Amino acid sequence: MTRSLIAPALALTALASATAAQAQAQACIPQADMTDAIIYAMPIAYEAAQTACANRFAADGFMAREGDAWVATYRNGQDKAWPGALRVIKTFMADDAAAKGTGGEDMSAMITALPENALRPFVDAMVGQMIAKEIKPDSCGTIERAVELLSPLPGENIGGLVAFMLELDDKGKSPLCGAPSARAKAK
Repeated sequence: MTRSLIAPALALTALASATAAQAQAQACIPQADMTDAIIYAMPIAYEAAQTACANRFAADGFMAREGDAWVATYRNGQDKAWPGALRVIKTFMADDAAAKGTGGEDMSAMITALPENALRPFVDAMVGQMIAKEIKPDSCGTIERAVELLSPLPGENIGGLVAFMLELDDKGKSPLCGAPSARAKAK
């Protein structure tokens, strides 16, 4: 399963899509932290989608009818999910700096030195911009459909589903600790 197939189905989990794109070079991430990252990012992704798709979501569609109530459960879980989401972000930054071999270590050190509560608004803005940039106008209907299909699932299940899809990623190394890589499964 490629990133291009994952992204439309889980458009509001763009943070996890970024995970799949970087899976080749990164250290493994505990599945619980990945779940936390999804739960934490969901309200940010929702706001990015609402902005990018403001005039494209159906006036009587799921986002208009039930979107705010659905995302409220994720907002309520953000504080609890923050530590795991932060560990995922720090892992990405460290791996990205190591892969590039350029000044990224300085950014990673700065992130590590900042108090976690001071870092959250920065992370929220950064993740929101990353997600908004990935949303194409013609994907708004797909996003709304995906959110409606996923809406009955608890956040932990959606995080687990994303982790499972990353395990199926055919690009090679799984980013999740303990998850077999696609190449290892094929042998």
